[in-house]
Amino acid sequence: MEEAVVLYPTPAIGHLISMVELAKLILTHQPSLTIHILIAPQPYNAGSTAPYLADVSATTPSITFHYLPNVSLPPTSFVHHETLTFELLRLNNPNLSQSLLSISKSYTIHALIMDSFCSHALSVADKLNIPGYYFYTSGAGILAYFLYLLTMHRTITRSFRDLNTPLHIPGLPPIPSSDTPKPLLDRNEKIYENILDCSLSMVKSAGIIVNTFESLEPRVIKAISAGLCVPEDPTPPIYCLGPLIAPSSNERSGRSGAGDDAVPECLRWLDLQPSRSVVFLCFGSLGLFFVEQLTEIAIGLERSGLRFLWVVRNPPTQDHSLAVTAQPDPDLDLLLPEGFLDRTKERGLVVKTWAPQVAVLNHDSVGGFVTHCGWNSVLEAVCAGVPMVAWPLYAEQKLNRVILVEEIRIALPMNESENGFVSANEVEKRVRELMDSEEGNSIRARTSCMQNDAKAALGEGGSSRVALAKLVESWKQC
Repeated sequence: MEEAVVLYPTPAIGHLISMVELAKLILTHQPSLTIHILIAPQPYNAGSTAPYLADVSATTPSITFHYLPNVSLPPTSFVHHETLTFELLRLNNPNLSQSLLSISKSYTIHALIMDSFCSHALSVADKLNIPGYYFYTSGAGILAYFLYLLTMHRTITRSFRDLNTPLHIPGLPPIPSSDTPKPLLDRNEKIYENILDCSLSMVKSAGIIVNTFESLEPRVIKAISAGLCVPEDPTPPIYCLGPLIAPSSNERSGRSGAGDDAVPECLRWLDLQPSRSVVFLCFGSLGLFFVEQLTEIAIGLERSGLRFLWVVRNPPTQDHSLAVTAQPDPDLDLLLPEGFLDRTKERGLVVKTWAPQVAVLNHDSVGGFVTHCGWNSVLEAVCAGVPMVAWPLYAEQKLNRVILVEEIRIALPMNESENGFVSANEVEKRVRELMDSEEGNSIRARTSCMQNDAKAALGEGGSSRVALAKLVESWKQC
């Protein structure tokens, strides 16, 4: 029979893109493989995946997508959207098992590679005698935190929200307990239990693939590999295969397959700006701000006097719930201060809802990036050599800020108040520092070095290529 590997991502677009790029990388090493990617339904709207999947199917015939059936979620109201994801993937286990059995009739399955949210899937792989690997779409620093969570759970009896002390994770600078991801703040909540189970499951896996490269996070990768983050149990092998990001090709033509003549306005605008003069602000598919915060950003940008490209999305609903349907484009005249667009039109451009981020970051005019610290965005900035201002909004992004600012030193921090609000003064200060200061220049130089290291890692004989060969060899031995 033909040989195959099955990949099982979280359905959100960011996780899906990383998993598809992993599939493409595996095929460069073993082109005879067929890769099957299982697509679970989305529990909430986190961006359309259909155009992206259609493009992959058309360009990479060795990748086959299988769509798992919808499942009915219980009528429970979850505080955290991550809980919805865990619950949906748990309920999909019977569909996962059926898909694996179906694929195994025609293929020899060497491995099931799961997203970190798919912790319940490892039991399915074990029952079918398929080696189960985890693909961790964040960096090694966040992996270290979640692996060490098992130790912290045993040794710290209070919830993280009740602590006021730094957390000491092997291989990382001290992490303020207040920077703990929101889902982990209360150890009595269901989501805390979900994530703890996920950490336990990863330790039992055949290996953990990480979307990073050795020279980006050398200290923490060494700590994980030495077993310091899981002192009670053997640590599975770690394979650092990154940076895995979607290429910028096809982005210039927009979101849905427009022709080559339909270059997005923002890229045409960037073509007219001086080299490295524009600061780019973009906060991911779930990075939403209320009008009050949008106003502060606008005032800060206007006061800074800098050129800027800013992606603005509609504010969240008042109850912070996630939309289940696509939202209309924002009305900029209603959301932004009166006259702001006219006053800044000579040096700024505000884009509604979406911009081709990889293409923008790789444009010669872009010299800085204000980001929510999602790991895909971080790697895209690194590969483009663009320094960052780190403005975390949700998930593990506050931890990423500490790592980017204090450990890797390729970002400046955006500092918020206790309620998460960022003032216009802070916005103005940070973008100015990034674009025109000694510290900003130092961060820019270090980011440029990381850009070169990223290319080397994926090149012939590079660390990520060597790790890929070891990964493929490991599942052949199982």
